[in-house]
Amino acid sequence: MGLAIEAARQARHRSAPNPWVGAVLVQTDGTVVSGATKPPGGAHAEIVALTEASQTRGATLYSTLEPCNHSGRTGPCTEALIEAGVARVVGAIEDLDPLVAGRGFERLRQAGIEVTVGVLAEEVNAQLRPYLHHRRTKRPWVVLKLAATLDGRTAAPDSTSKWITGTAARTDVHYLRAVSDAIVVGAGTVRSDDPSLRVRHWPGDDRTVDPDEVSSPRRVVLGAAPPDAKIHPCLEWDRGLDELLVHLGDTGVVQLMVEGGPTVAHSFHSAGLVDQYVVYLAAAVMGGNDGAPLFRGPGAATIGEVWRARIEEVRRLGDDLRIDVVKITS
Repeated sequence: MGLAIEAARQARHRSAPNPWVGAVLVQTDGTVVSGATKPPGGAHAEIVALTEASQTRGATLYSTLEPCNHSGRTGPCTEALIEAGVARVVGAIEDLDPLVAGRGFERLRQAGIEVTVGVLAEEVNAQLRPYLHHRRTKRPWVVLKLAATLDGRTAAPDSTSKWITGTAARTDVHYLRAVSDAIVVGAGTVRSDDPSLRVRHWPGDDRTVDPDEVSSPRRVVLGAAPPDAKIHPCLEWDRGLDELLVHLGDTGVVQLMVEGGPTVAHSFHSAGLVDQYVVYLAAAVMGGNDGAPLFRGPGAATIGEVWRARIEEVRRLGDDLRIDVVKITS
């Protein structure tokens, strides 16, 4: 299952709105082949693994997610597994998609295939968290990206902010863009910085990914963008943020990245709409209180009202740190 999880990672940037799934087939002679979800319309991970195998009868398939049991742009993975003569299927978690939701595992059991569920479930739940959130709520998983100095400043008093962080952290931001389906900024950022918000860099040591498969996210502007702005084509949004999340969820956006300034960051945070905070912290200090803060707007009035969450991961990127904070849910 660990190999299947690693295979799924390779599909993270290309599969949405479908889940990024990995599958490993262990043949009766001990030979192992793996597969990962292709872009929408392409083969699912289980089918890729079956295609790569020389002998499927009596084999064991490990899959990070329950095989589908319905026809969409591809046929049911369950029927392919049954026809291939697979003897056992080991799954990590059940698919929350209403079209699947336990029916895949049940179909396999009905066909006489041994089914085990729950192997490395915690790891796969974390890996597929944006997808599962989308299927549960019909809204995208919202990631707020922030970059600041050690004393919490995002720009100097003259509004300059390039570059707070180093090359490694900036490259990581492009990876975060690549695994997001849409990215949102405020109209003020578009007017002042004229960003393209496209994926321009990719981690150079990641040889498991074909750079030609890496696409840029849809771009959303809160307000109106100048006609000649680099961000075009984009969605210009003049309604509420809740309505935006519903609209994006309905149009297949599984993960939304918020990359605006302190005002946009505050608007999402204060409304309780952020699911994950990704903070890039630079080994730099502005040394005063006149630089731009992480959030611009009213905060907690007392210590008892301070928003609290869980630090999930801390990684070093060159001289900077990436801190991942996830909202605590019941």
